[in-house]
Amino acid sequence: MPCLRRIFAPRLVRLKAGALDRVSIYLKREGWRSPLLLISEGLPDHIVQRIVNTCQLAQTLVVEDASVETEKILIGSLVDPLDCVIGLGGGKTIDLAKSIAFRLGLPFLAIPTSLSNDGFCSPNSSLTSEGKRFTQKARLPVGVVVDLEVVQQAPMSLWLSGVGDLVAKRTAIFDWRRAFHTDGTEFDDLAALLSDASVYQFLAYPQRDTKGIKLLAQGLLFNGVAMEMAGCSRPASGSEHLISHALDLLSENPRLHGLQVGLATYWMGLVQGQNMDDIDALFEITGFWNHWKQNPMSRADWIDALEHAPEIKPGFVTVLSEQDMRKRAADILLTDQRVSQCLC
Repeated sequence: MPCLRRIFAPRLVRLKAGALDRVSIYLKREGWRSPLLLISEGLPDHIVQRIVNTCQLAQTLVVEDASVETEKILIGSLVDPLDCVIGLGGGKTIDLAKSIAFRLGLPFLAIPTSLSNDGFCSPNSSLTSEGKRFTQKARLPVGVVVDLEVVQQAPMSLWLSGVGDLVAKRTAIFDWRRAFHTDGTEFDDLAALLSDASVYQFLAYPQRDTKGIKLLAQGLLFNGVAMEMAGCSRPASGSEHLISHALDLLSENPRLHGLQVGLATYWMGLVQGQNMDDIDALFEITGFWNHWKQNPMSRADWIDALEHAPEIKPGFVTVLSEQDMRKRAADILLTDQRVSQCLC
């Protein structure tokens, strides 16, 4: 009889307007009196001051980049004692703060100021070393605070990036099931169900208002929990992420992670033989297609990415592991009207 499992998941989750002004209350409830606050470089001062002026902080540092080199410098400058790490800002700051908290064995509180991807609640950190990006193991945050008013003010491109990263679960789950049936890859039904459901939850109300933003935040958060449950990135990452990672390496002008992943999701969904009409409609409603029309990428870059995507994670079985499917993908890249309008 299979054993029950225990997972690490956030116990503090606040997705509400004005949540930023209540962070001091959340800290007191958790008993955190000596927090380290890491903030994104260039973050508007009025956002930073809502934390600095209301919370008792041990130290505040500005994050310029999410590199191993920066991490070492920051760790070397820390005061003692610290009892938690807070990441306030964009994805790079969240990733670095998560990594530092993991290394120090401290609880981590994520306060994203945009919803561009699911990194604010994932069990991994994406860092760079000598300019090369890699992913390393970390832990989910103990708490997630999303001020819906703050993230609504983030640039439209970041919102669309979050939409793209969320819908990627459609193709990721398909690839995961395929890997289970063809290669014996371990599959987790509950993690897959949670991740898959997060997409349909947002599809029911894909609006950029308070309700829609909360649904997007919930969906991205659930993806992180699903990865923790599965013990791997499979619930959130498949062939569409391989394409995006390849673009990051090959293109001179890569786009935001979620924008690339979203377009690759539509493309890979067609390769997998899925009906992508609902994703097509979602991208039309949200302005995702229009954004790509106005900011197309090189078709040659995407062709190169298709060729090199299977090399990104050797042994990671997806639809792109099969040569005939890669040929099908190349044909669709050249003939599908929706994909073609995003490339030049």
